Amino acid sequence: MPPATTRSNRPKADARPSRPVQVAEAIKDWVVDEGLQPGDRLPGETDLIARFGMSKGTVREAMRILEAQGIIKTRTGPGGGSFVHEVSRQRAKALLGNYFYFKNLTIGDIYQLRLALEPELSASLAGKLGEDVLQELEANIAEYSEPATTLEEEREQHVASLRFHAILAEQSENPLLGFAIDFMVNLLTDLTVYRRLYSPPNRELWQQGRDHQQYLVKALRVGDAERARAVMTDHMKTAWALMRQQEVEMRKRFISE
Repeated sequence: MPPATTRSNRPKADARPSRPVQVAEAIKDWVVDEGLQPGDRLPGETDLIARFGMSKGTVREAMRILEAQGIIKTRTGPGGGSFVHEVSRQRAKALLGNYFYFKNLTIGDIYQLRLALEPELSASLAGKLGEDVLQELEANIAEYSEPATTLEEEREQHVASLRFHAILAEQSENPLLGFAIDFMVNLLTDLTVYRRLYSPPNRELWQQGRDHQQYLVKALRVGDAERARAVMTDHMKTAWALMRQQEVEMRKRFISE
């Protein structure tokens, strides 16, 4: 019989956001409503207190929250004040990464989403990339044209091969799609290095990854969207299977140590 529900073990509803958080959200809404752009100055503290009907302490804490989020930037001295600030992609990835820090992500978690998104990105870019981008992709592949001879080189090659996908993500016309793929690449890079998934060296993983990327560049150059989608799909499936093997090996090493 399940234990009786008491005041101490009864599920609690989400607490109401604190006043500073409420004011921070209200300021963001106001910025959008007013059409302010990065670099535009926000009203002074006195005006914000009057506008939102909150105490000086609450408004100051709200501004600190927005600055921590990267939404505003404060400058001191002549011409100083608080200004609307655009959050960089790098900062956004870092903030979102904090959410997953304790989630114990697996290779499968990441590749399941990569398999759904990256083939579509590849198809959308076929025939649309400039020669400069195609050459950048080829130069990236050249960094791992030969198998690694040391463990350090193996790690560097893994990181470089993932950078290939970040370069593609930067070309996306859909900013959300591009950011999602770039974020996953960042997660997988951190996971690979932190868990040493590049050890032991895997010759098949290196060769399959290099070959798939070379085939993909060819499809992108000639504008063959279906071929690009098929190559990236196979690339993701193959990499998923081989990286899963690396993850299993890592766990075996951990247990034996």
